[in-house]
Amino acid sequence: MAKDSKKKKKADKATAKSEVKATRKAAEKAAKAERKAAAKAERKADRKTAEAERKAEKKKAAAQDAAASLLARRDAIVDLLRVGPGFRIADFDAAATPGFDGSRTDGESALVGVGAELSDLQERLFAHGRTGGDRSVLLVLQGLDTAGKGGIVRHVLGLVDPQGVALRSFGVPTAEERRHHYLWRVRRALPPAGSIGVFDRSHYEDVLVVRVDGTVAPEVWQKRFDEINRFEAQVAASGTTIVKVALWVSPEEQDERLSERLERPDKHWKYNPSDVDVRSRRAAYEAAYQEVLDRTSTDVAPWHVVPADSKWYARLAVSALLHRALADLRLDWPVPDYDVETEKRRLAATR
Repeated sequence: MAKDSKKKKKADKATAKSEVKATRKAAEKAAKAERKAAAKAERKADRKTAEAERKAEKKKAAAQDAAASLLARRDAIVDLLRVGPGFRIADFDAAATPGFDGSRTDGESALVGVGAELSDLQERLFAHGRTGGDRSVLLVLQGLDTAGKGGIVRHVLGLVDPQGVALRSFGVPTAEERRHHYLWRVRRALPPAGSIGVFDRSHYEDVLVVRVDGTVAPEVWQKRFDEINRFEAQVAASGTTIVKVALWVSPEEQDERLSERLERPDKHWKYNPSDVDVRSRRAAYEAAYQEVLDRTSTDVAPWHVVPADSKWYARLAVSALLHRALADLRLDWPVPDYDVETEKRRLAATR
């Protein structure tokens, strides 16, 4: 009996030892498999990272090439968009892409690429203003409903530092604004030195909307054209470069955009029943815009009419206009009013 018990203990011990050994082997096998899987996953992640980096570099290079191509044609695009003698808005092709023969992908890539240059130019302007300079840029955006003014603000001005951008929208005048001259609120919104000012609609509402709606007598708004020209000449003389853009959308494209706003719940907030009322008076607005272009496109503040059916082109065109306005300022980085080498030594002494 004792002998059988001894045998059983020995067998149990052998079994336990075998189980421990098996467990150890299984654990080692599992660990090995886990290490192998981890190494495989790491290699896969490395390949994905490397591929993403290659794609990013390729995309960056493409954007830089597209931007270089755009900037090489910048002046030609600007000149093609500028309103000249004999310009007729009724004959304007809102679906055209003047000066740019690339695809939408090319245009979007160029916009990304030109962003770095715009950012650098804007920072120079901002630094200029912070160190006593008097220069600024004012971008005036006009256009019918759905022309894409908001998209210009987001996609073009979004390329630069927002602290250097002063955005102002001009809607129906408030009670306080109506107690003042119509240019009162505009003067108060002019950009400070070192800033890019953006007017989403502007003082031109006071010769466009009031004319079409008949809220101001013709003899009153007719006098405003010369007044606006004098005002803009004063603004330009004070150091502000004025870039005036009329975004022009075709009736067909406008219909599609308004329909989309009604079809999509996330766009309902952008729709206003008055948009249809304005659309029904398009002929009157075309006549009003034509007179604005004829009478207020001056040497110091010329108008540029931008085809807006292709949103990507409109954004690209405005980026070209803004780039030229900033580049023409020819601003260098401010010279410090302290000795750089002395400050380096003082800083080093604090380490």
